[in-house]
Amino acid sequence: MSMIRDLRAAVRPSRPSLRKDTGAYDATRDPSTPSAVVDCAVYRDGRRVQTDQQLSPHEAMRQVRRDGGFVWIGLHEPSEAEFSGIAGEFGLHPLAVEDAVQAHQRPKLERYDDSLFTVFKTIHYVEHDELTANSEIVETGEVMCFTGRDFFITVRHGGQGSLRALRHRLQDDPELLAKGPSAVLHSIADHVVDGYVAVADAVQDDIDEVETEVFTPGRGGKVSRGVDSARIYQLKREVLEFKRAVAPLLRPMQLLSERPMRLVDPDIQKYFRDVADHLARVQEQVLGFDELLNSILQANLAQASVAQNEDMRKITSWAAIIAVPTMVCGVYGMNFDYMPETHWKLGYPVIMAITGVICLGIHRTLKRNGWL
Repeated sequence: MSMIRDLRAAVRPSRPSLRKDTGAYDATRDPSTPSAVVDCAVYRDGRRVQTDQQLSPHEAMRQVRRDGGFVWIGLHEPSEAEFSGIAGEFGLHPLAVEDAVQAHQRPKLERYDDSLFTVFKTIHYVEHDELTANSEIVETGEVMCFTGRDFFITVRHGGQGSLRALRHRLQDDPELLAKGPSAVLHSIADHVVDGYVAVADAVQDDIDEVETEVFTPGRGGKVSRGVDSARIYQLKREVLEFKRAVAPLLRPMQLLSERPMRLVDPDIQKYFRDVADHLARVQEQVLGFDELLNSILQANLAQASVAQNEDMRKITSWAAIIAVPTMVCGVYGMNFDYMPETHWKLGYPVIMAITGVICLGIHRTLKRNGWL
């Protein structure tokens, strides 16, 4: 069918560059909604049912049960009291409700009798002019999704990861929305993973910058003294945060793409494979970041150690050279009455000449051996 052929293009938006476009991370709540409900709408035959005023979740569900379709409710950081009424209206499992309210959950997929509960970690790249030991590279948020036969509920936590633009984009494709709540679930999963890809590209630039600084030769082609190790540690911590969002999500995406589920439309299920493939590639990239940063850190420490050794060799070399006149001066500073050459007119210049020749000989030898 033409709908199936065009599904990928309809669901997958053009990939944003997080370094230039922050529109995907707009404000959280609609100022006109005093509660945690950001938007609540009924969709029938793939089109949003227009109403004169904002529907309450109870009114929206009553319309769905009477006339068909499904309801999509978006919430942002609801309190337990705000969410309890919605949970009771839609029969959500208490354990899933507790996770949705408390947040700070691991990405996962849980199946209940009448719904699927999915947790996504959203990642936002933080722009910065210069990478420092205190730079925050990524910010994380969460999107919890409840998928039912005739409802779809999203609960967001964090100041970024708004789904408003995604909702508008889906509303422009009624043929896709006609597939029901599972089409919305796939679109959100695809949107989140696309964000991972964009963040991974941005983090790659930061790692390349640090790698270039570490392996750039110092003045005169000498070994670089490395960079501040705290910067590399900070970047490694941010990559670890990224990995915690990506790695646990791979198994849920594989389950959604491989196992038939009665709440997921068969035409939609096959497109979860594409999401899983992109996620697997991002996971490999993030694991590569971790290994590369380990190598960069070790190389940086090795360079610092080599630079310190070179400094110690130079200090030791000059100490050896200075030891010769120190010894001669020490001998003639003992002030004995009877010492050789003390009353000879050429004694002083001869001793100074011999001392200078010995120092020059030591300097030449050390320089030839690479110590100076």
